[in-house]
Amino acid sequence: MDTTRYDVVIVGGGAAGLSAATTLGRALRRVLVIDSGTPRNAPAAGVHGFLSRDGMNPLELLSIGRSEVMSYGGTVIDGEAVAARRRPDGFEVVLGDARRFSGRRLLVTTGLADGLPPVEGLREQWGQGVVHCPYCHGWEIRGQRIGVLGTGPLSVHQALLFRQWSPDVTLFLNDTVEPTDEEWEKLAARSVRVVDGAVAAVDAVGGVLSGVTLRQGASVDVQALAVAPRMKARSSLLESLGLDPQEHPSGAGRFIETDSLGATAVPGVYAAGNVSNLMAQVITAAAEGVMAGAGINAGLVEEETRWAVEGRYGPFSAGSEAAVTRIVMGHRRHGLSDGQ
Repeated sequence: MDTTRYDVVIVGGGAAGLSAATTLGRALRRVLVIDSGTPRNAPAAGVHGFLSRDGMNPLELLSIGRSEVMSYGGTVIDGEAVAARRRPDGFEVVLGDARRFSGRRLLVTTGLADGLPPVEGLREQWGQGVVHCPYCHGWEIRGQRIGVLGTGPLSVHQALLFRQWSPDVTLFLNDTVEPTDEEWEKLAARSVRVVDGAVAAVDAVGGVLSGVTLRQGASVDVQALAVAPRMKARSSLLESLGLDPQEHPSGAGRFIETDSLGATAVPGVYAAGNVSNLMAQVITAAAEGVMAGAGINAGLVEEETRWAVEGRYGPFSAGSEAAVTRIVMGHRRHGLSDGQ
């Protein structure tokens, strides 16, 4: 077992986890990031909507992020966290290879998994010809023949959104979506074609998406296909600590609830990024990581201040308990009050 007692152990080395680690490193905290190396956006060619980093390869962004964490004294390791448990002085995280790490606080930024419908060829095109977010991919497929695969109540909304990027949008009901009268009116008003019947396969030529085939055999030519996946937080580590994922109000999936600084219902356990915000883009996840890092540091400062006032020793990241205690005692000895 690593004998280093970290201030914070972060599980998940994506935009949220690395941003939190950088924030905590700059606050002189001992930080460990554990990353399994399976980012959700790995199939994508580039990150979009991230100011100054638009179009950057996702893996390059993470590589730069790791370097920044380490430049502030943080540690980043590869490994898969399989268990977490509370200890009297914080938390212990166990990896699949039996390594163990402990920290005073635990931040989980493990993201989410996209549940795709069982359509032949769909996953092979995921992140390329098959997309989900118009703000992430709409510019790249602007003006193309865009299909929207019906997966649930959000599919009509998705079709109307993608209509902003192309005048040629087709909604495949896929024996799943039943538009209301109001939705039929909206689709017609925006000239969105609607195709009945289940989709059997996503077609490709030379690895490039070319259309979809319906179960009854008809083929429809599209150049891109949008899908609203069922999103599920990768929350097994959090669930082992007593946190249950909640259903998102939109019906898009399940997530872990937190406050604005990433704190969960379990004291000392935090979450940020897609594990707690299903709709977060990369830049949003990064921002939530910064806020979680700041929230964690503030909580640690409160704890250390309480220890100092009580005259107890504690694991300080900067300075020493004795130095802080001497200052407090010196104020008392000279009769100084908070207002002087």
